[in-house]
Amino acid sequence: MSQILEPQLSHLRLSELAPGAVQSEIRAMSVACDAMGGINLAQGICDTPVPTVVEEAAIAAIREGYNIYTRLDGIARLRNAIAAKQKRDYELEYDPDGEILVSAGATGGLHAAAMALLNPGDEVLLFEPFYGYHVNTLKSMRVKPVFVPLSEGDFALDAHALKAAVTPKTRAILLNTPANPSGKIFSRAETETIAEVCLEHDLFLFTDEIYEYFVYDGLKHIAPATLPGMKDRTIVISGFSKTFSVTGWRLGYVCAPAKWLGAMSYFHDLTYVCAPSALQHGAAAGLEELPPGFYAQIAADHQSKRERLVAALRDAGLTPSVPAGAYYILADASRLPGKNAAQKARALLQATGVAAVAGSAFFSAGRGEHLLRFCFAKKDAELDDACARLRKL
Repeated sequence: MSQILEPQLSHLRLSELAPGAVQSEIRAMSVACDAMGGINLAQGICDTPVPTVVEEAAIAAIREGYNIYTRLDGIARLRNAIAAKQKRDYELEYDPDGEILVSAGATGGLHAAAMALLNPGDEVLLFEPFYGYHVNTLKSMRVKPVFVPLSEGDFALDAHALKAAVTPKTRAILLNTPANPSGKIFSRAETETIAEVCLEHDLFLFTDEIYEYFVYDGLKHIAPATLPGMKDRTIVISGFSKTFSVTGWRLGYVCAPAKWLGAMSYFHDLTYVCAPSALQHGAAAGLEELPPGFYAQIAADHQSKRERLVAALRDAGLTPSVPAGAYYILADASRLPGKNAAQKARALLQATGVAAVAGSAFFSAGRGEHLLRFCFAKKDAELDDACARLRKL
């Protein structure tokens, strides 16, 4: 009879990354909110109506049999529409057959770009407050995020801090504008400073421009790839989740020079195979058929929502930082009970049934503990209900 060996459990263990991976505060608050039937201003769900043309084109595509794999970089119709949009909005020329990738959400685009262009041990500069998915995507590839804090209050860029953060290991800068969670729109002067650093140190610039149409008070989104010398080193990442209110469709895109995009497409195929086939037709129809006024209306509608939530937060004693773009507000929650921002968020949920996210989720350790983030991309009735509840504080 053969000898039964004791199992060697020492080889059965989590990866080095896994112990530090925890559910994001955004999702944790969404779960807590759902459990009590509250109003979720925590997650950027964007549950405003889907444009009819987008919805109907996706449904038609399903019925017409567009339910199988697409080309690894997406359907030609959508790639052509993205190229036309970039030309229309920014005078940027991209070849739809080699410089555009339709991705499984903007997060899928960032993941593919990082896989293609970054190595373990590289450093990437990010501006703080930051979006956690950016940070954790880099960490998951053993790339080191290096934070460049923006000024408190107005979130202005400190050019000296940016330049001081560059080391021989720096490979890229990741820029989110308009930004989550601050709503900051980087000015032309600030964007030019970032471009100068990229050019001086031969860095890539990854841009997350998912909120490009959510701009207020007459401001404009500056596309960094339009600046002199930047198109060849800028990896433009965006998508349709926010613009068309289809966050659950997972449709994004990447625009980049062909010499970089081929590898990105390979890694995207390896991880996701392709973005949802029929839904790509819905996004394409939106780009093709929605008039320029649609995008102006997005900004006007959300500026109105911003004003209502800003007023309610002020009435509640939660002093807000008024965002220039995106659809989030960081507010000072010092008056709420709790030792830290996570406890304050839960205290607010218990008192009002309104969910927000701990500001500490967007800062390095020890920062943001007096802040909460609120999302105002909600249907009007639900947003107004949330405002009324907040005022009861």
